[in-house]
Amino acid sequence: MAFPGAEQFLPDSRDLDDLMAAASTCRGCDLYKAADQTVFGAGSPGSTIMFVGEQPGDQEDRAGEPFVGPAGRVFDRALDAADIDRELTYVTNAVKHFKFTRAAGQKRRIHDKPSRTEVVACRPWLLAELDAVAPRIVVCLGATAAQALLGSKFRLTRHRGELFNLADDGDVGPERTEDVIATVHPSSILRGPSDKRDQAFDDFVDDLRVVSNLLAS
Repeated sequence: MAFPGAEQFLPDSRDLDDLMAAASTCRGCDLYKAADQTVFGAGSPGSTIMFVGEQPGDQEDRAGEPFVGPAGRVFDRALDAADIDRELTYVTNAVKHFKFTRAAGQKRRIHDKPSRTEVVACRPWLLAELDAVAPRIVVCLGATAAQALLGSKFRLTRHRGELFNLADDGDVGPERTEDVIATVHPSSILRGPSDKRDQAFDDFVDDLRVVSNLLAS
């Protein structure tokens, strides 16, 4: 299914407040119809690190803020362990509306992975955020976020922790120069086997320390 995409809803301004206001009325795909609200990024222009997740979850959709649910709490713990101050970062998602399903007769909203078409439709917002924030490094949390910026052929299992440059990928345009690293989404740690969560968390922290060391070098 083709969608009109977000491009027509973008303002000329690359001020984050203007982008957030415009995104609240985006109809670039159909996800806005079921979600409570648009969940835009949070942070300040000039942040050195920009984290990109997949999409808001149930609690993020209700609160209107990214990474405030269970995965967000894992994310915060990992940032602390890696000596990264979240207040000095910008956090967003590749898709700005919560996509979900409901089991028959149930009220609970269950995360549903966004399609490639939905990711592409929403990508103009992500690129506009990159323009507004101008981070030194972008950290993609999970395969969906990585493929939004590095192309659909990117495989997290093969390239986790490797350093890329967006200028090398014609899919997002040669004018992009940000360095990009991909790691797992913190929600994957919660979904994994309980006896392997500590190791998965430590591995996630190790990836974040790579980012911290890159900025320090």
